[in-house]
Amino acid sequence: MRKLTHDEISLKRSKPEEISSVKKLPVYVILNSIRSNYNVGSIFRTSDAAMIEKLYLCGYTPHPPKKEILKTALGATESVKWEYVKDALSIIKELKNKGIKVCALELTENSRAYYELNKNDFPLALVVGNEISGVSQEILDHCDMAIEIPQYGIKQSLNVAVAYGIAVYELRKIFDLNNQNKS
Repeated sequence: MRKLTHDEISLKRSKPEEISSVKKLPVYVILNSIRSNYNVGSIFRTSDAAMIEKLYLCGYTPHPPKKEILKTALGATESVKWEYVKDALSIIKELKNKGIKVCALELTENSRAYYELNKNDFPLALVVGNEISGVSQEILDHCDMAIEIPQYGIKQSLNVAVAYGIAVYELRKIFDLNNQNKS
């Protein structure tokens, strides 16, 4: 086994000039009132890796060009389509009007495991909430569903950027498996 060089890895990746024509994961991500620049930067980078459709930064979520975001995102702010919109509910309503299901990444009385979604759940808007308080009840009232990541230890949650990474990669897996079956 030999580790690939950066040049070899680059051959398998999309080029910046091709990014607008690359088929995206039909997932829109709504970050609502995330506090940490570093979490936002990490979410940008993971969003690029999973090739999501669009990232909405809402509430008091910091947004580029903050240096901490740019440092952590490593250029993903240029490859991920994003927009700052103060009111998350306005985006949720807009996406729902387009027929996109809205899903909170949150522990609720009706949440299901993150790996239980299926092809009929796409396109999907994934709402990710504040590091401490999570997704607000006001936002939950407008969601079609909620998914959770089971916790097996004594802690009740994961870091928001880590939880997002787990969830979005599972969404990528579910979407890709269903599209392979169509071929």
